[in-house]
Amino acid sequence: MADTVQHAAETPDQEQPWAELGLRGEEYHRIREILGRRPTSAELAMYSVMWSEHCSYKSSKVHLRRFGELSQETPVGKLLAGIGENAGVIDIGQGYAVTFKIESHNHPSYVEPYQGAATGVGGIVRDILAMGARPVGVMDPLRFGPLDAPDTARVLPGVVAGVGGYGNCLGLPNLGGEVVFDRSYAGNPLVNALCVGVLRHEDLHLAKATGAGNKVILYGAATGGDGIGGASILASESFDATKPSKRPSVQVGDPFMEKLLIECTLELFAARVVTGIQDFGAAGISCATSELAAAGDGGMHVDLDLVPLRDPTLAPEEILMSESQERMMAVVEPGDVDRFLEICRKWDVLATVVGEVTGDGRLVIDWHGETVVDVDPRTVAHEGPVYERPYARPGWQDEVQSRGTGGLRRPTGGDELRDEVLRLVASPNLCDKSWVTDQYDRYVRGNSVLAQPEDAGMIRIDEDTRLGVALATDCNGKFALLDPYLGAQLALAEAYRNVAVSGARPVAVSDCLNFGSPEDPAVMWQFTEAIRGLVDGCRALGTPVTGGNVSFYNQTGTTAILPTPVVGVLGVIDDVTSRTPMGFAVPGDAVVLLGETRDELDGSAWASVIHDHLGGRPPSLDLDHEQRLAELLVGAARTGLLRSAHDLSDGGLAQALAEACLRHDLGVDVVLREGVDPFVQLFSESTGRVLVSLPEDRVDELERTAAAHQVPTTRLGRVGERGGAYVVSGSFSIPLDELRARWQATIPEALGV
Repeated sequence: MADTVQHAAETPDQEQPWAELGLRGEEYHRIREILGRRPTSAELAMYSVMWSEHCSYKSSKVHLRRFGELSQETPVGKLLAGIGENAGVIDIGQGYAVTFKIESHNHPSYVEPYQGAATGVGGIVRDILAMGARPVGVMDPLRFGPLDAPDTARVLPGVVAGVGGYGNCLGLPNLGGEVVFDRSYAGNPLVNALCVGVLRHEDLHLAKATGAGNKVILYGAATGGDGIGGASILASESFDATKPSKRPSVQVGDPFMEKLLIECTLELFAARVVTGIQDFGAAGISCATSELAAAGDGGMHVDLDLVPLRDPTLAPEEILMSESQERMMAVVEPGDVDRFLEICRKWDVLATVVGEVTGDGRLVIDWHGETVVDVDPRTVAHEGPVYERPYARPGWQDEVQSRGTGGLRRPTGGDELRDEVLRLVASPNLCDKSWVTDQYDRYVRGNSVLAQPEDAGMIRIDEDTRLGVALATDCNGKFALLDPYLGAQLALAEAYRNVAVSGARPVAVSDCLNFGSPEDPAVMWQFTEAIRGLVDGCRALGTPVTGGNVSFYNQTGTTAILPTPVVGVLGVIDDVTSRTPMGFAVPGDAVVLLGETRDELDGSAWASVIHDHLGGRPPSLDLDHEQRLAELLVGAARTGLLRSAHDLSDGGLAQALAEACLRHDLGVDVVLREGVDPFVQLFSESTGRVLVSLPEDRVDELERTAAAHQVPTTRLGRVGERGGAYVVSGSFSIPLDELRARWQATIPEALGV
């Protein structure tokens, strides 16, 4: 094929083909050095997507290595697969393992909300499938601009419809997530998607091409022109209104094809006809071929003429860069090819032998009888550029931290407290999210044990066992802005606590690190501090990071999002029937607060909602206390001590009481501690606290158990009657009908539904 790449000196850099593909001048020249010649246009396309920020992690790799070092500290045998694979795999006992991972699909979801969100779900599901697991549940941490902003009215419904439409069609329960609004996400929503899958130990599959002579089979949907440049052009730079539309870079999903692909792949695994497997995600065929070959013990030869196309006019570069969805690539021994193709025909899944594994260590791709790619696959998949971006604590950080909440007016009387409780309950970030969650099927397949709006989602892993896993995702971007190190640890601690609240033992972490441009030293400082915080926090809690995702360039122009290191924590529970729900359950039960309340209002929901204020320092964190609290909660679930348990986070005790009441329409009557400001007791966001209810005759048992774990307890009052009131004795009373009306109205009114 004729070489279409011009020499760098012939035209300005910005007009070079490599620049149009997102490559830098030094990156292009390095490619020439690797090859010892000019790259062909097909090779240039392949390197451009695989060396993009989205695929190569070139700005974050030097810092992410710390997670790999952390995972090496995990007890041998517990972590079956970790960082570097499609998803992490954890042994949970009884011969079972779970695999889970969280990734982002942010920019596509702004450009085309429905398809961006839908294909984000589809992509993470295939990552889990590629490990040999059956996907069993999904979660969706979402962040948008202000609820009343015109563009939110466009993006929010489309994203929610995309998440629900794709997941519901796959028959996967949506177990939880988050919906957060902040002005920093205007023009750059965050659409993160998590999937969890279950497998037996012996069913684990890895992405590598081994065995010279083995066949390479592409199966699933045909390849089209959608998603071309999605990784390099759409996901690896900031939005700029002056640039051309990026709509063609958004993939188009087909959940019904994905469902067939899942069932077909699981039968292929069961038939033992798969030697290696890789899903098609970002970078399409470029990724699948180079990563399989690079991780194997030989090379690979592929004939692009054999790739089934939806659009026969596609050039080889476009075929290599296409991110058409619902595609997989498998390595199969010659003797198993007929059986492989037979199973694909059974499921009406298109499958084509497009190449074979070779022994020469090269990735060679032909098109129309000519070689258009001849590279060492490791240089494409694993040896891309590594940047040590400059980072520096921004000059404004001290000023932000100095602006605490000490000067803000605090409510004094009961009427003011009542009014501010209602204002918080009705605020966009604390109001009822059922308009969103009701569009998701939370109980399909019948194994969901807990789901939204619970603190954690929980699912039984198989019909033949009571063994289950719980999952929670969390991040408070305001805390991360005030202190990225502590903010990341607070996200970890909250997700860890939410899993423990359900009765499950937290065991592993996946993260989705959403930040602005890595070319901004202040953003890189936030990123490195968050990494440092997570590594230190995970080490203290004994929870390895099994994998995850970095999403940079989340900003429009020069305005970056709040640093948002979303943390997902997975926990294991031996008997799902012993789980602890979040809502008050029985009138007359005692209500007890676990943990200690301090005057910590900086970065709080109260400061934001009542005063539109952000400044100061986040709440303090005691990770040793978090571990002891988790042990207490897990043990209490095992013995059936608690009837409900609810984490205190955004909105503090005031919000936790409201949510516990509204879950089953039961009132509450609490008496606050004397000598402590009622405002602080209600609105502080001190960490390491949990609101619990239990039979009155077991309170002494709880107090003894809590004392043994060095966890403070405070008796607050009793659960009230059905349809009663939220009562803070001596201060105020709010009928539940009024509370619920304020809580439920916010999102429907804002969206006009």
